Amino acid sequence: MSRRLLPMAVALAALFVAPALAHTEPPTSEAFGVIKAPSFAQAKAQAFAWLNAVKADADTLRRAEEVWKPAADKSLLERTAETLLLGDADARDLIAKLRQRTGPAPAVVPELLKDESRPAYYRANLGLYFAKQLTDRRAHEEALEVLKATRPEQVIDPAAYYFFKAVCENKLLKKQEAIASIDRLLNSVADVPERYAVVAVLMKYDMQNWKDDDLGDIARRMEEIEGRLDNAKGGPKTQEKQDEVVKRLVAMIKKLEEECGA
Repeated sequence: MSRRLLPMAVALAALFVAPALAHTEPPTSEAFGVIKAPSFAQAKAQAFAWLNAVKADADTLRRAEEVWKPAADKSLLERTAETLLLGDADARDLIAKLRQRTGPAPAVVPELLKDESRPAYYRANLGLYFAKQLTDRRAHEEALEVLKATRPEQVIDPAAYYFFKAVCENKLLKKQEAIASIDRLLNSVADVPERYAVVAVLMKYDMQNWKDDDLGDIARRMEEIEGRLDNAKGGPKTQEKQDEVVKRLVAMIKKLEEECGA
C-alpha cells in the first residue's frame, strides 16, 4: 500500500470498522501476554549467535554484516532469512526455490521445518519466511500447516506470524480461526505495523458480514479453487470443492426460479 493511500485506509478503518476493535478478545495464555518483536540490535545479535554456532568463517561473517547494515531496505524477517541461507545449505536451497517463482508453489512442507534436531530459532524463522512466500503464492494450506506448528513468541516478527495466519485462514474460509488470529494480532502483539492492523481490521469486518450460500460465499470458494489450480492442485480435493460450488449454484438458481414462479 502506498504512503499516499495508507492514511485513507486508516481513516476508512476508523470510520467503518472501529466497532470491530471493541469486540476483540483479550490476550490469551497461548500468547503469554503481549509479545514484543526484538529490536534491530537484538535481532542481529540472535542471528549472529546462531551463525557463529554453525558457520563462523570470516567470509560468511563478512557477508552477514552486509545483510545487517542498518541502511539496507530489508525487514528483520528478510535479514534473518538471508542469515539462515548463509549458514545452512538446506535453508539456502529452500529459499532459492521460493524466490524463483517458477512453476507451482511447494505442495508439501519440507522435512527440515519439522526436524526437531534443528534449533527452534532456525525452524521458527525459516518456517515463517516459507509461510509468507507461500501465502503470497496462494498456497494457503501448506503455509497454515507451518504456522500452526510454530510458536509466535519464537519468530522474529510475531505481527507477521498472526497476520499471515489470519490471511491463510480467511482464504481457506476458516472464519472463526481467522477472527481469533486477528484478535491476537491486535491485542497480543506490541507495535503492530499500521499496514497489518488496517488490513486485519478490514478483513475482520468483512468476515463478520459473510453469509452462507450467497454469491459472495460462492465467489470466495471459487477464489480458493483458483488458487489451488494455480499451484497444480487439480486432484480429488479440488474436484470435490468444484462439485460443491456447482451444487450451491444449482441450489441458488432453483431457489430464484421458485421465487420468480411464486
